[in-house]
Amino acid sequence: MTATEPDARRNASPYLYGREAASVARVLGTGQYGHTGLTAEFERRIAAHLGVPDAVAVTSGTAALHSALLVTGIGVGDEVIVPSMTFCATVQAIRAVGAAPRFIDVDPVTLCVTPQLVIEAVTEDTAAVLPVLFGGRAVDLGPIREDLAKRGIVVIEDAAHAFGSHRGSHYVGADDTALTCFSFGPVKNLTCGQGGAVIPRTPEEAAAVRRLRTLGVTQSQSERAEITSYQVEGFGLRYQLSSINAAIGLAQLDHFDITVRSRRHLWHSYSDALGALEEVTPIDVGLDQTVPHLCQVRVPRRDRVFAHLRARSIGVGVHYPPNHLQPAFARWRRDLPATERVSREILSLPFHQHLTEADVHRVVTALRHALKATGGT
Repeated sequence: MTATEPDARRNASPYLYGREAASVARVLGTGQYGHTGLTAEFERRIAAHLGVPDAVAVTSGTAALHSALLVTGIGVGDEVIVPSMTFCATVQAIRAVGAAPRFIDVDPVTLCVTPQLVIEAVTEDTAAVLPVLFGGRAVDLGPIREDLAKRGIVVIEDAAHAFGSHRGSHYVGADDTALTCFSFGPVKNLTCGQGGAVIPRTPEEAAAVRRLRTLGVTQSQSERAEITSYQVEGFGLRYQLSSINAAIGLAQLDHFDITVRSRRHLWHSYSDALGALEEVTPIDVGLDQTVPHLCQVRVPRRDRVFAHLRARSIGVGVHYPPNHLQPAFARWRRDLPATERVSREILSLPFHQHLTEADVHRVVTALRHALKATGGT
């Protein structure tokens, strides 16, 4: 086994800079592990980084989506336009509020929705559009935002892959016409171990998400300690980000500029190496605006190539099986030819900051051999 093999076995892997453990140890030393002032500090840092008035931290990206749907009033009888090409968590958040997903196709070049695909799918029941910023690439619904607003349709961005990416001159999340939901899960560009955030459009939305994440209780934990009762003002869930997770996120933010450079450099390295493989089509992430979360390609004979690489300890993956073909969502199945075609071809290559140039060379060489072994030239 060579020194590079363990990293090449994984499709993704958390990258820590060394200060995260010490930050968590300090929290453990205080005995205050729940939602504390450290979480509020993390929220302030996220908001400052993005250049937005506020950010509300929650327990996961899925919790962020669920919260955004709830506070905008999406529920039973409503329809939410969403690409089928996404992780199932996006669709489960829609189902959690009782709404119905209206699956749409994606652009096979980017795996993202387009304004035309969205507007063609709108019906009289459409209450929200939930574009997925796949691989970190920002979806721009600018051409149809005014039309959606006139129809009373809210835009909630699934930006789980896209923290640090830009839309034009602004960070994803800095558009006050949409609620933006981030994930800070284990293998995201910025990790809290587990966590997420909602970027609200208004102070009222921020207050609503904060109330929701604390079970509908209006008083803070410190305030409740000084009184004999507390007020529950509405429905709520336990979606508070812990101080332990916030400590990890704060340490990560201190090095986020390194993360951006490293991930873009790695994607460039793959792009250069893949250029020699005629049967391989990389998914375009728009690197000048994107902090890439995945490195994906389209290949013929995908399942056989996948098996060949896995047998040789190359940690390839598939992101994602289409949701409209899942048994749980069969009721809302539609004909989505581009998604179904692409889903048979996409392959995610190992992509994380532990990888070296030698690892990239090994992965691409193995891919070349896999294509040849499965019937290519």
